[in-house]
Amino acid sequence: MNMLWFDDVLTLLEERNMTRAAARRNITQPAFSRRVRSFEEWLGIEVLDRKSNRVEISPALTMNEAEIRSMIARLNELRTKIAQHDPAVSTTTIAATHALAYSTFPDMALRARASFQGLRFRLRTANLSDCVTLFLRGDTEMLLCYEAKSLAPMQFGADILRGTWGEDYLIPVVGGGLRYAVRGTSDVPPETPAVVYPANSYFGEALNKGQRPFGTADFSTNPICQTAFSSGAKEMILNGLGVGWLPFSMVHKEIESGELISLRNQFGQETLEVAVYAHHQLEMAKNLVAFWANKPLPNA
Repeated sequence: MNMLWFDDVLTLLEERNMTRAAARRNITQPAFSRRVRSFEEWLGIEVLDRKSNRVEISPALTMNEAEIRSMIARLNELRTKIAQHDPAVSTTTIAATHALAYSTFPDMALRARASFQGLRFRLRTANLSDCVTLFLRGDTEMLLCYEAKSLAPMQFGADILRGTWGEDYLIPVVGGGLRYAVRGTSDVPPETPAVVYPANSYFGEALNKGQRPFGTADFSTNPICQTAFSSGAKEMILNGLGVGWLPFSMVHKEIESGELISLRNQFGQETLEVAVYAHHQLEMAKNLVAFWANKPLPNA
């Protein structure tokens, strides 16, 4: 088996065209086609339907694109670990939601590195469901995520250790030109534009349960944009596209500077816990949970 085949196949899935895929791989189209043939021979099945005028990719390949990407990422990580192995250095891989990677993890990492000599991190950011999948599949040693107190906590087995870094809050904020409309009044018209979360996202579920105005399309008269990406939502809110809900840790500096105005006096807040999980059998991950939660380790 040649690992280049998987890079070839991934490029083909992205380009959906043999000629463009070959150009990206810096080889001729016939040479690229031969490598795909070799991949098919290794598999024992054809992944391309070679018709007279076009080539179609088999659903067996397209349906497993995510697994191919994950496998390539794991192999690259393994190669890096082997090539750069240093007994004095410990690298911990963490699956972290986008918002926490942006707002909270830098401080967590700084404090941990001051106490654990030679500690390094490999951060894999994604939405919550993908982070949980990475963690449970063993692709990462730890999971860093928000857990809303209004929602049921995640249920893991006894082999998973949980700690909390602290609390945060989802709060409604407004920026840009819109902030001048609310600076001197507590009245925010219901038709005010909003940057909302999808109802099936984690923050969306928490805001829907609390029936928070401007949180999701279900409780917004004028949802201008819907996104689960908090960092992107922050930029839109800063530019005055609409009212929106963001973690306080992500916006406290902008509130202090006046770039954003907090509306939590009017619409309340959703309490969040910053939860960190680790596989119980991994010593460094377990030590980090205890360190960040500022509590003694449980008996093994």
